[in-house]
Amino acid sequence: MEKTFIEYMNLKNKSEGEIKFVSPLVLAYIGDAVYEVYIREYVLYNYGGNVNKLHKIATKFVKAGAQAKIAHTLEKEISEEEWHMIKRGRNQKSGTVPKNADLTDYKYATGFETLIGYLYLLGNTNRIKEIVKRAVQIIEGN
Repeated sequence: MEKTFIEYMNLKNKSEGEIKFVSPLVLAYIGDAVYEVYIREYVLYNYGGNVNKLHKIATKFVKAGAQAKIAHTLEKEISEEEWHMIKRGRNQKSGTVPKNADLTDYKYATGFETLIGYLYLLGNTNRIKEIVKRAVQIIEGN
């Protein structure tokens, strides 16, 4: 039987302290996917329509500029530990250069995804939901 990502990376039963030291790019990798699923679910239930329309709407929330805006807005609303995770992700060298994003936005987007990945590996889905709800409000201007 094939292992899940978390089992493969041997992250399944790690403590909070151990998860803090997982590579920020690994956290961003899983955080990107988790955030995308939450946003796609939100868009599907709130907008409907064909896949092309859904994709265009979802892009508003997941592009680097949007995630950077979310990270900056959340700075004063999240815990010091959560902001620390964003900064860890922001400061990582990814080895890739963004094609369609400002480098600073790209770094903050990576930081935001790092936070989501960290919370996911902790199993803190309630906190992820709170942050995604706030992210939607920020991007939609509510």
